[in-house]
Amino acid sequence: MKLNQIADRPGARKTRMRIGRGIGSGMGKTGGRGGKGQTARSGVAIKGFEGGQMPLHRRLPKRGFNNIFALRLNEINLGRVQAAIDAGKLDPKTEIDVALLVNAGVLRRARDGVRLLGDGEFKTKVNFSVHGASKSAVAAVEKLGGSVKILAPAKAESGAEAGKAEKSGSKGRKKPKDE
Repeated sequence: MKLNQIADRPGARKTRMRIGRGIGSGMGKTGGRGGKGQTARSGVAIKGFEGGQMPLHRRLPKRGFNNIFALRLNEINLGRVQAAIDAGKLDPKTEIDVALLVNAGVLRRARDGVRLLGDGEFKTKVNFSVHGASKSAVAAVEKLGGSVKILAPAKAESGAEAGKAEKSGSKGRKKPKDE
């Protein structure tokens, strides 16, 4: 077989139907749009329209919630990190972070960071700098003398709590002057 002999199977590529080209074509006059009415014109958008009846997408209840602040993290097991160390892709003496994992080819892209999971056998002392880690992963790393530094910002409760306390203190009934 040669490159010039490669071809699609017969019938795989069809020429497109040219509409509005006379009676003999079978797609002349109205061009497959039927006769008159709204759908015969351009600019019609009635895909979910059910003739005035409440459309299905509005009859069904809303479900779910999409958190726009959620971080999209890469999840990686300790077993995969150990395999990369054994293969010589990662140096256990340096601190392992997202950029290092991407450069080593362990992860495809950085996304918003890495979450470390504790599955797999881990037997090297390593320091991690990641956005999140499971309790089992932290325990496995610290058992071997390594450390896990969490980069994700802590939830700011102190500022928000103080603001709420000030506002709630100002509300309420007024004290009479003689009290």
